[in-house]
Amino acid sequence: MIGKIKEMANIDPSLGTSIFFSVKISDSLFKKFSDLIYQKAGIYLKPEKGKRLRACGFTSFAEYYNYVTQDKSGIEIVNLLDCISTNFTSFFREQAHFDLLDSHVLPSLMDRGKRNNEILLWSAACSSGEEPYSMAIILEEFVNKNPGLRYTIKATDISTKVLAHAQRGVYSKDKVTNIPKQLLKKYFQKGVGKSEGFVRIKGNVRSKIIFKRFNLMDEFPGHNPCDVVFCRNVMIYFNRATQQKLIDKFYQVLSPDGYLFIGHSESLANLKHNFKQVAATAYCK
Repeated sequence: MIGKIKEMANIDPSLGTSIFFSVKISDSLFKKFSDLIYQKAGIYLKPEKGKRLRACGFTSFAEYYNYVTQDKSGIEIVNLLDCISTNFTSFFREQAHFDLLDSHVLPSLMDRGKRNNEILLWSAACSSGEEPYSMAIILEEFVNKNPGLRYTIKATDISTKVLAHAQRGVYSKDKVTNIPKQLLKKYFQKGVGKSEGFVRIKGNVRSKIIFKRFNLMDEFPGHNPCDVVFCRNVMIYFNRATQQKLIDKFYQVLSPDGYLFIGHSESLANLKHNFKQVAATAYCK
């Protein structure tokens, strides 16, 4: 998109909800939007159709850009980032990671006496909650066999929209078809009446997860090091420089011998790091 005014074209569909509808935008203004989103979220924005302008009632990209950049409350930039956030996920996605968590990582952490058998896990791009709830189910099953282990899962995402969904813990039945029946019965409640066709994560599991909006481009908290970090299928939307910064920050936030999981389509091969690989896309500090 150099030198012309073009109509916004389709983008990689994995970026989820669209942000702009079909109006024309100049190359220079599109670059301003792209730079703004990269600055705020580290995401490289490709040309795409969308809805945010229509939702706000604006008639041009220039008008909307001015509104976003002049909004001192910061609410509209959050809305914009909500629109370009990737929201696809599922329960026990990339099952091998959860198998490794159960068979190797949790026993290893217990053997090392982590903080009086209390561990902290982080779902660093939790989307609508399927990942942290899957983690919690694995933890609950492990704790049943290993009494005394305590855990907390913090679940963060840049999108306030998906976080609200995650906190409710309500999913349509088609979202849980891959979960074994015994686990469904144990950890989910069936909806009745108006909620028929839906299930909800039981309260004892929801209580173990702290949901909070967090931008991975921001400075990481310096206290309470994490024992396990899941940051999967996120780095594919970042350039190499941003990936490097993110991996460096995860290394710092992990406790000694802590574990990092990334997506199966991702790799640390071209990045500088001190992690030890323990399995496909699973690493130990």
